[in-house]
Amino acid sequence: MDTPCPRCQHLNPPVRLVCIACGEPIQREMPPPPSLNLRQTEEPLNPTANWAYISIIVVLAVGGLLYRALVLHHLEQSASLFIGLPTIMGVLLALAPTPKSLTGMIMKMMTLGLLLSGPILGEGFICVLVTAPLFLGIGLIVGLFADYSQRKEDRQKAARRGRLNLLIPLPLLLMSLEGTMPSLSFPRNETVSVTETIPVSAEEVQSALSKPPSFNVRPTGILGIGFPVPLGSQGKGLSMGSRRVIHFSGGEGRPPGDLISEVTANGEGFARFSIISDTSHITHWLNWKDSEVSWQAHDSTSTSVTWTIHFQRQLDPAWYFRWPERVVVTECARYMIRACAMP
Repeated sequence: MDTPCPRCQHLNPPVRLVCIACGEPIQREMPPPPSLNLRQTEEPLNPTANWAYISIIVVLAVGGLLYRALVLHHLEQSASLFIGLPTIMGVLLALAPTPKSLTGMIMKMMTLGLLLSGPILGEGFICVLVTAPLFLGIGLIVGLFADYSQRKEDRQKAARRGRLNLLIPLPLLLMSLEGTMPSLSFPRNETVSVTETIPVSAEEVQSALSKPPSFNVRPTGILGIGFPVPLGSQGKGLSMGSRRVIHFSGGEGRPPGDLISEVTANGEGFARFSIISDTSHITHWLNWKDSEVSWQAHDSTSTSVTWTIHFQRQLDPAWYFRWPERVVVTECARYMIRACAMP
């Protein structure tokens, strides 16, 4: 574009620096230099992400301390551990800065905590396997509510949202009181019964029951994933006062222990074994009360055997642990028929 002379307004070609008509210097505005669009080679620092990692470490440490406190006060079998602890850890993570969703961060942290519970807290694989759905479920509930509250962008409701965040864990914390005292516990007595027909005579079943139990066959299925297993036994007879001593392996770093039972009732095709003492690690989950076995011949080559076990559930909350314990004890009754009633 031609540039006008500031003195005579004569139009000059853009390359001219003086007017060709009067010789007046022409001041032209130089175009700005093109911007350099250099590619950024380094990622900017993200202090929020750094604080998120620090928060995970702090919450894991707090979780370990709370666990030790529950063990110190003999509450490691109550709902305070299985509901209260994940609730507190989830709330702490929800209050921490996070570069992503709170739900994702809480779930990752809970998974990491479960994986570290073996070397840090001394828990075994079976405990991690059974409690993982409960821990992750509690973390998911806390995370979803926290994310829902955080997505609200109306500043006028900020104070109300803050109160909502505090109210989220209250029902869970109230549920975590189950099992901390007898008045806050649901009934613990349970009974399971298994009936199987085995290809031996009734006389052979009675003879096998009067001898020391044989545990030559290792437990399979759910019983073989980490529970203490019987290693040997002593004692014989079905008369009143006859005793059995079953030696169990240890578990989760605990030493082996013995289960001692005694015949407290007998009759034609019936015997009851009441538990005198139990020092095995099974008491971490339940307390045996007694076992009743009855048998009835179908014919000369087959007998129906019923094994009934009475026990007390030790883990809370009842709504979560009642059915897994019943499933495990049912498999125990089925295993005892094979180990004790078969010749």
